[in-house]
Amino acid sequence: MKHIGLVWFRRDLRLTDNPALEAALERCDRVIPIYIHAPQEEGDWAPGAASRWWLHHSLEALDASLRERGSRLTILEGESLATLQHLVERTGATHLFWNRLYEPALTERDSKIKQQLQGHGLTVESFNAALLFEPWQVLKDNGEPYRVFTPYWKALQRRGLPQIPLPAPKSIGTTNSELQSLTVDALNLLPVPRWDSGLHSRWEPGERGAWQRLELFIDDRLLSYIDERDIPAAEASSTLSPHLHFGEISPRQIVAAVEQLSIGNASTGLIGNAEAFLRELAWREFAHYLLFHFPHTQAQPFNPRFEHFTWAPPEPKRLQAWQRGRTGIPIVDAGMRELWHTGFMHNRVRMIAASLLSKNLLYPWQEGARWFWDTLVDADLAGNTLGWQWVAGCGADAAPFFRIFNPVLQGQKFDPQGRYVRRWLPEIGALPDRYIHHPWQAPAEVLHQAGITIGRHYPAPIVDLKLSRTRALERHAELKHLN
Repeated sequence: MKHIGLVWFRRDLRLTDNPALEAALERCDRVIPIYIHAPQEEGDWAPGAASRWWLHHSLEALDASLRERGSRLTILEGESLATLQHLVERTGATHLFWNRLYEPALTERDSKIKQQLQGHGLTVESFNAALLFEPWQVLKDNGEPYRVFTPYWKALQRRGLPQIPLPAPKSIGTTNSELQSLTVDALNLLPVPRWDSGLHSRWEPGERGAWQRLELFIDDRLLSYIDERDIPAAEASSTLSPHLHFGEISPRQIVAAVEQLSIGNASTGLIGNAEAFLRELAWREFAHYLLFHFPHTQAQPFNPRFEHFTWAPPEPKRLQAWQRGRTGIPIVDAGMRELWHTGFMHNRVRMIAASLLSKNLLYPWQEGARWFWDTLVDADLAGNTLGWQWVAGCGADAAPFFRIFNPVLQGQKFDPQGRYVRRWLPEIGALPDRYIHHPWQAPAEVLHQAGITIGRHYPAPIVDLKLSRTRALERHAELKHLN
């Protein structure tokens, strides 16, 4: 009897270090790669516009890689279980393989699909391709999950980070030509009207683009990672997050590449930078770990006391000013415009922009999470949730609520010459460094020489930073008195 295996690609859009694909090739005589487009099954978190753009190009890249190995990607659309059942009947498949997802709605869906198809005699196997460890593998001595990052990170280090990725297959077999497949264009993932030129100029979705970005980081940026990672103009971070989200590269591949470079380079200062970078990779791991163990946090605060926190009702004009980079606060506006143009924002600036929204404006962190979800190419439910709750002070291992970023001081510290601000806010580029982060305080003659009128060429701040900080602290003090 011939074994025919379906490999269900989801957010593992790569051929290297793909355990589901590897298992299918080992156990089956024929392998059929498939992708099922079913965003409605992701609950309240169907992919946003920027993610859909990335998915379009990543699917194209995966299909091209499969064709180079004698196969192709069969693209389908519809309810996943019904589509899989039809495929089993159509192909005579005996096996189904996939790599696990960990978002609450998808783990529930996948569990039901596995149970249903196994009940009808199909061999169904799932694997870990997205994380270094399964969320249930790393627990405290009492069997409970970690709630604080540092002991979690130490637990990972004690285990040792896995770093032996699987190679890409040289051949996959004949094309599944008898199956009808949609084109990627038929999924209507690209924006209409088209606003994605900035995304095209910055990114190359797909496995090749992911590996090129990793090589660039290791060769040119890793050695100065600690010194420059918080400087938005330096472009010193890895920017691998969208590739990781779509599974175009695995964390094991990254660990292996970093560890290989570190061998024999202890005297260069590389070891400390490498560990700092791997610690950030572990933060990603921690985000998925928390969402798996505490699924309610995708919409509710991790700290239950914050269920009683009195957020301010968002004012549409102020909220839109924040979204479009028109707050009058340069470091925030630069970040929000970078986001709008490229689908990405430097992590330090994300924290500053999030602090302004959740603490100075006192708008619910969910408002910001939703905007980031729609506009980030690396929009990841676990990472987005952890990041916003950390800044808002209501998450696991969160920054204390009284840690309210002063965007002027943050700009002066991390963008002292205003290079980042000037890149995204050319209308205030002529201001001297001294006033580039608070133009509303520049003397009239300085503004005149720069050709700037506040309120005309660049907006006045939408919020008083000092007064709003006091208001936020007072609001938090009210929370302390609740049982």
